[in-house]
Amino acid sequence: MKVYVYDLPSKYNTDWLSNERCSSHLFASEVAIHKILMNNNDIRTLDPWEADFFFVPVYVSCNFSTVNGFPAIGHARSLISSAIQLISSELPFWNRSSGSDHVFVASHDFGSCFHTLEDVAVADGVPEVLKNSIILQTFGVKYKHPCQEVENVVIPPYVSPESVRTTLKMSPLNGRRDIFVFFRGKMELHPKNVSGRFYSKQVRTEIWRKYGNDRRFYLQRQRFAGYQSEILRSTFCLCPLGWAPWSPRIVESIVLGCVPVIIADGIRLPFPSSVPWAEISLTVTEKDVARLGDILGDVAATNLTSIQRNLWDPDVRKALLFNDPMVEGDATWQIMVALSEKLDRSHKKSSVF
Repeated sequence: MKVYVYDLPSKYNTDWLSNERCSSHLFASEVAIHKILMNNNDIRTLDPWEADFFFVPVYVSCNFSTVNGFPAIGHARSLISSAIQLISSELPFWNRSSGSDHVFVASHDFGSCFHTLEDVAVADGVPEVLKNSIILQTFGVKYKHPCQEVENVVIPPYVSPESVRTTLKMSPLNGRRDIFVFFRGKMELHPKNVSGRFYSKQVRTEIWRKYGNDRRFYLQRQRFAGYQSEILRSTFCLCPLGWAPWSPRIVESIVLGCVPVIIADGIRLPFPSSVPWAEISLTVTEKDVARLGDILGDVAATNLTSIQRNLWDPDVRKALLFNDPMVEGDATWQIMVALSEKLDRSHKKSSVF
């Protein structure tokens, strides 16, 4: 299988790298996948006529707000439309397949809907120009949703492999874990935030109210540079939904040996054929958050050792990280496997058949 990577003007991608956060924050898989493909001569082809798929490298998550520092993606639709207009006017490959063999990355909250708030994302839907393409997106749910009404592959959020290696030098995966339940992140004291919407569907607020004074729970609302070292010390790591169901905490927990407790009803997780999610994580429904203490206590007394043994499988951890260069079994490898299962969308393969 061969992938052609479009050589777009730098305003679509590499110009954004002037901000170093662009290649390291939770949405940075759009940068990582581009870079990894560019460096892989086994998959990448310089001849578009022999390509099975066409990768369109547009970075839409690196426009960081000067107000709060969060990625602002209001420009995403126009930037992608501009890129498509360019490639369709200069080369024949988009037009011959109507984009069905073209691949994009949408690594933010609601993926191909390109908005951080669900109600707006749902109202906007997937841009018409992308509806025939393949989207690699962090967003995925098991029920019908407008933001996945497009051919898609659910991918993990970006966690720096280098940061994980640095943290693991401090202590082995099976070292002492003196924190029973851990969460550090945004927890609204009053769930309806300034936008007038309920953040995390009030789940994080309920966790704080119920367990903020429980000694078994180490809950922190402030940022901390040594955040990964806390995961390494923890037995259970809470991974509640935020605005969207997915969270980088799921990946961070797994690669650092902490059992992820996923609280996001209906979430669709990446690479289920390679990652045995039911054997390495716990799922707690949003309505059962008030019972977290009892649920985790029961697991600790029964099958925790079995879960940890599965969790510490190096192949599981590898499948969720974007290594450069790509290694067999890692996140980019898993994406290539998923694309190979969509070769019926390839104009080249269809012609041969």
